[in-house]
Amino acid sequence: MDNTSLNSSFVLTMQVFDIPSVGKYPAFLLGIAIYFFSVLCNLAVLVVIVVERRLHTPMYIILFSLPLNDLIRITSVVPQVVLSILTERNMTYYPLCVFQAFLTHMYGGAVLLILTAMAFDRYIAICNPLRYNTIMTTHTVIKLIALVWGFDFILIGTLFVLLLRLPTCRNNISNVFCDNPSLLKLTCAATVVNNIYGLFITAVLQVISISAVIYTYIKILLTCLVKRQADARSKAINTCVSHLLVFVLFQFVSAFTILSYRFENISSNLPKIMFMSLMLFPPLLNPLIYGLKTKEIRNTLMKVFKTRVSIK
Repeated sequence: MDNTSLNSSFVLTMQVFDIPSVGKYPAFLLGIAIYFFSVLCNLAVLVVIVVERRLHTPMYIILFSLPLNDLIRITSVVPQVVLSILTERNMTYYPLCVFQAFLTHMYGGAVLLILTAMAFDRYIAICNPLRYNTIMTTHTVIKLIALVWGFDFILIGTLFVLLLRLPTCRNNISNVFCDNPSLLKLTCAATVVNNIYGLFITAVLQVISISAVIYTYIKILLTCLVKRQADARSKAINTCVSHLLVFVLFQFVSAFTILSYRFENISSNLPKIMFMSLMLFPPLLNPLIYGLKTKEIRNTLMKVFKTRVSIK
């Protein structure tokens, strides 16, 4: 397609899942069910943190960003992909595609940075409990949250500024939804700078998050071994289990998603399924993990549920 024939609002065609006719409606219904269940679970955690005054602590204020990030992510992608299963068509405008890709990459960076901030909070709470209230003041927490979102916005914003400077000469997105690599394939210009910067921010985010989690949890482990009180040690470990589960889950699904793009002679649906797993499973499981493993959230949800049942 001629470069001059494309403008900033041209229509893009995206791939769809290759699903037999007999499985189209079950897949659609399953996708809708997972989407609404994920939205419900994440909204429940958000509402509980907002409504329950005893959860207005640094740990839960930081945690608030996680289900909010999950909610934005699944809402920006899942309805479109699920609808394309039913219609067998997947089309969008270029600006909407760029916006969706921006949210996709903001989501990945935000997850890692939020979990890093939570690791810092747990480190202070367990290793320096007497100074926790002095260090983790409301002002400090607000600055920490602003740093997480601001740093993520700068990194990902720069990525898309580099993308938007390139001319477009194609209109086929090689994925079921929009992301930066798929958008780069639309250009006929050199993308060396974009590729190098993409690898750079991936390395930065991974190094920051993994090194922070390893350092803080080694310190937490050593502190727990030194403490003689079994109750204190058990409480400290329980507060960290949910965080580690979410972090490992995200890294595990991310790794398999990346690997699925590296293997040849596999089903064309596998990379799409793995990428959708990255978009679906963390937002679906994160609120369940925190709802089940975090005593305060679990007890509040149970109290609300019992109240609703007694009213009926």
